[in-house]
Amino acid sequence: MAVDRLYALLERIGNLLRTEERAAGLRHGLQPVHLQALRYLQSCNRYSNTPAALTEYLGLTKGTVSQTLLLLEEKGLLRKEASTEDRRVVHLFLTDAGRAVLDEALPPALFGQVLGGLPEGGRALEEALTGLLRSLQSANAQRSFGACATCRHFRREGPGRFRCGLTEEPLSREDSLLLCREHEAAGA
Repeated sequence: MAVDRLYALLERIGNLLRTEERAAGLRHGLQPVHLQALRYLQSCNRYSNTPAALTEYLGLTKGTVSQTLLLLEEKGLLRKEASTEDRRVVHLFLTDAGRAVLDEALPPALFGQVLGGLPEGGRALEEALTGLLRSLQSANAQRSFGACATCRHFRREGPGRFRCGLTEEPLSREDSLLLCREHEAAGA
């Protein structure tokens, strides 16, 4: 059956990528979960750089994420900062050292080499996997964590001027490309 074969393929690809991540992380004393946390923080916006959002994104327990953040902070790869609006909220930021680790470790070099051999650099594969991810998230009632520019709340106000329709806050061009916990797919 195609379902069994596709699941087996995706599972095997995931395992191979985790092996590459593990090898890249070990050079820095990190496990794949640590790299995944750093990668998320590199990709998320100011509404989504909290321990709660990271926990939800990774699908892990609060305890696991807490230990992950503690280790990353001790290694100088991220810093915590209390919110100026709500002192109970902590925001997480990558340090230059954290960015350097990510630049060296992810995505694994082997992955880039393999993608280069696919037609159009893997564009059709990307579209198919994006559709699969969206379907799984929807079926599990999970947030999509998509880029602001693809959200139903995203507003263009003129050349280079954007706004979040949910918070009514202005967004920079860079903001519009980052992952957001509040993302809702346009047309959903």
